[in-house]
Parts: sequence; C-alpha cells; structure tokens
Amino acid sequence: MSAVLPTAGQATVRVNGIEICYEVLGDPGAPAILLIMGLGMQLIAWPDAFCASLVEQGFQVIRFDNRDVGLSTHIAWAQPPRLLPAIARGVLGLSVRSPYRLRDMAEDARGLLDALQIERAHLVGVSMGGMIAQCMAVHHPHRLLSLTSIMSATGNWRVAFGKPAALRELLRRPAAPDDPVSQLDRLLRVFAVIGSPGFSTDQVELRRQLARAMARAHDPRGQYRQLLAIIAAGDRRRELARIRAPTLVIHGADDPLLPAAAGRDTAKSIPGARLQIIKGMGHDLPPGVQTLLLAAIIQHCRAATTPGLRSAKAG
Repeated sequence: MSAVLPTAGQATVRVNGIEICYEVLGDPGAPAILLIMGLGMQLIAWPDAFCASLVEQGFQVIRFDNRDVGLSTHIAWAQPPRLLPAIARGVLGLSVRSPYRLRDMAEDARGLLDALQIERAHLVGVSMGGMIAQCMAVHHPHRLLSLTSIMSATGNWRVAFGKPAALRELLRRPAAPDDPVSQLDRLLRVFAVIGSPGFSTDQVELRRQLARAMARAHDPRGQYRQLLAIIAAGDRRRELARIRAPTLVIHGADDPLLPAAAGRDTAKSIPGARLQIIKGMGHDLPPGVQTLLLAAIIQHCRAATTPGLRSAKAG
C-alpha cells in the first residue's frame, strides 16, 4: 500500500501502540458521537452529508480509520489468511488464530477518545463497527452515553449466515488482483449483491466514492485480517448481557449479508435494547437509509442524555 498523507481536517494519533487516522467535526463542546465503520471500510465511508447533519443537530462527530484500513496502521502478520478453515473452526466453536481481536479494536476506539480528551461519547457502529462498539460497551461502560448497533451481530453463527451469493462475492478475489479497474469492478459487484433493494443507489456516485477510497488506501489483506478478528471473537452473547448503556439496534429486513435475525439476536442479548427493522434496507448506506438512520440516531442520542425523554421512552 502506497503512503498517503491525511487530507485537511484529518490527523493521526498514536493510541494502543498503533497510529489511528481520525477526523473531528463540529463544536468541541457538543456531545460527542464516535462513528465506527465496518469491515474494510474507511472513515470516508461515513458520508459527508450524514456527518454534517449530525453536526447541524448539535453533536460533535468523530470518524476514524480502524486498524488495517485507510491511513491507520496496517498490521504486519506473516501468516497468510486462511478464511474458510477459520470460518469452519468458528462455526464449531473452536479457537481461531488472528493477529488481533475485536477487543483490541475496541481499545483503539477507547484510546482515541482518551487522546481527544473525551470522557463519554455516543457510539454508533455499522456491521463490524457495531461489534467493536458492543465490545467497548461491555469493557468500558463508563465511556458510553449510548450505543447504536447497526446491521451488526453477536457472533452467534446460528443467525449470522447470509445468502450464499453475498458471502461468495465478499470473499471472491478480483479477476486481476493487481489491476485497479478489476479491483473497483469487484467492489461494485459486492455492493450490487449486498445493497438495499428498497432504496435507490446512484451507481455513478457509488463508483466515484469507491474510486476515491481506493485512491486513498487499498489493502485487501487488511480486510481479511479484520474478518479473522471477527471470527476469533466467537459468540459474545454472554458478554453483551452486561451492557447497561441505552441501546438502539437497527437492522435491514432485506440484509443479504447479515440476516435480520442477527439484529433481533443482538437486541435480545442486550438488556433494554430497542430494535428497529427497516424494510428494504440491505447492508449498505444509500441516501434513503441515511435519512432514516439520522432520525433514529438523533432521537436515541437525545433521549439517552435527557432524563425526561429517557423516562418517557421507558414508560
């Protein structure tokens, strides 16, 4: 991966023994929302307009590159990823070798809050990012104002298997691995399979966004290492039962990668969690889904920090 410097507004900080690239938007004195992105996705996968809307609603927004993606540290690991045997071992409940675990990625997020001198924040995570946010809610409950877990799961394999076509496309290599055009075509095929059937996506804009991400940083092996971290974490339902942060679980009714049953399982595992299933939503963030997510997240975060609203919701 060629070296690329952070753009204006982005910076890097050393936390948990690695470098994390991040960006802070909005009033430093406003309640903070930490956005945690999913497998292989960079901080810029959080749409600019989505972040701007949160800022306009009175929040400070922090988005960052997880380890092994974007401009954060990419972990050196000599062992080539062997995903199919790892998945098989994970399904059987056996140990899986990985260079790090979800818990380590949660410590990265906590360390970033430390570096920014933010004592407590609303955590919003999608897919793998939801799992990272869940881990932080378990191990650092005092750092959360609230938790929003979107299109995520608990590590319970019984409900986490998506459609075979989606899984195959996610694991398939580009026809020409060293050709940027082939790499981009492969990403477009992935989004075509996992996308939201009930919401329109501008394909020209999607191609532009994916090309922008590839120009910023592209490391398929990093994505495989992140996937190993997810598999190695195992079933986390017992841990999730310890979460006490106000929790909102959002999932797409038509998610082909992580079925809606995974969202229901997540909400069932976290005491007091509220579940919102969105019809027509898959495993992506088209504009129509963003609009619904913004409304739900803003309402949830405000209720979590306003005693009167929380009491009314509980009632």
